[in-house]
Amino acid sequence: MANIVAIVGRPNVGKSTLYNRLTESRKAIVDDFSGVTRDRHYGEAEWIGKRFTVIDTGGFVHGSDDIFEAAIREQVHIAIEEASVILFMVDVTTGVTDLDDDIANILRRSKKPVYVVANKVDHAKLHHASAEFYAFGLGEIFNISSATGSGTGELLDEVVSHFEVLEEEESTLPKITIAGRPNVGKSSLTNALLGKDRNIVTPIAGTTRDAIRIHYNQFGNEFLLIDTAGLRRKTKVTENIEFYSVMRTIKAIEDSDVVVLMIDANDGLEAQDINIFHLAEKNKKGVVILVNKWDMVEKDHKTAKEFEARIREKIAPFNDVPILFTSVTEKQRIFKAVETIMEVYQNKTKKIPTSKLNDVMLDIIENYPPPATKGKYIKVKYITQIPGRSPMFAFFCNLPQYIKDPYKRFVENKLRENFDFSGVPIQVFFRQK
Repeated sequence: MANIVAIVGRPNVGKSTLYNRLTESRKAIVDDFSGVTRDRHYGEAEWIGKRFTVIDTGGFVHGSDDIFEAAIREQVHIAIEEASVILFMVDVTTGVTDLDDDIANILRRSKKPVYVVANKVDHAKLHHASAEFYAFGLGEIFNISSATGSGTGELLDEVVSHFEVLEEEESTLPKITIAGRPNVGKSSLTNALLGKDRNIVTPIAGTTRDAIRIHYNQFGNEFLLIDTAGLRRKTKVTENIEFYSVMRTIKAIEDSDVVVLMIDANDGLEAQDINIFHLAEKNKKGVVILVNKWDMVEKDHKTAKEFEARIREKIAPFNDVPILFTSVTEKQRIFKAVETIMEVYQNKTKKIPTSKLNDVMLDIIENYPPPATKGKYIKVKYITQIPGRSPMFAFFCNLPQYIKDPYKRFVENKLRENFDFSGVPIQVFFRQK
């Protein structure tokens, strides 16, 4: 499963500042007022070669103290349930508060690794002040300053020591995740493929709360099918149980080989669908787009082509993706969808022989060489595929620093034309020979 680090704590202890530092981003708004973070933020981080997801479990809308504190406790429970490691953040300048004690009481009962992070230790005199946090009974205290970054390296060394190596998966079966907005027909697709009502299906959006794993083995195809809860826009995620569902969906996408993005033919490709698509692309997953409820659309001979063209325009530049028009309720093209999914999985795991790669690509590069820069000519001498969980290619040349992005895209397009990597993100690297 994916490695997830959740930052918990009362408002205004510096959770968002630490989140920004770990993810090297400025996504979380940082302010001196408590409760500024009203969404939960997800970001990718990496430390000593180990990748993980960081979640800033933000503040809440102001209300009575009882509601406010109950919401924070609920959030800590969710973090305990879903996270691999929990960072319990406290403020050394304020000391222990009643709310800190309440959170510590919940965390002591968890079986997950918990690290107490004393923030705002901005100078040596404050190092001893953090000793009072040992009263929580949660073990060693890590003194950090999330504003300057001091102490975060030692903390991360400890955090990543708990992570499982994602390459050593418990199953060798392809993992296929069905993702999309609520009520586009994800559970209906699962039921149609299996020929039985495995999942509860209702017209009410959001019936599926958890990611459900099912072993599919029919018609010569075998894989793990993961039906996820629908991903909504963050502004609509009001219940904590929905936050829990979003975390599960993100984990399911990160753990999968191929993501089947289901969209509603009546709505078209919306902003949230594009977010899911880019999440899959960023994680180097295979992608198949299924346009469901196609039977409900009035159409002529041009409708499908125009619909497909609009989708490809919105997902550019990675638009070499299979798009299928289906009706799950009418069982239209759902087995064609399975064949396409397995083809994309084969493309993702495909290995091109080095000799064939060089025969084809060196000839193309000779006819269309990289533009000369500062009077220097770039000569590509050798190409090889790098081992990995998605297609990666190394082009060895004399001056890799002069290769610009447009030429990299040209090379990627030629690889796609000659070797069929439909549905799969490709990485191209130019290296010094």
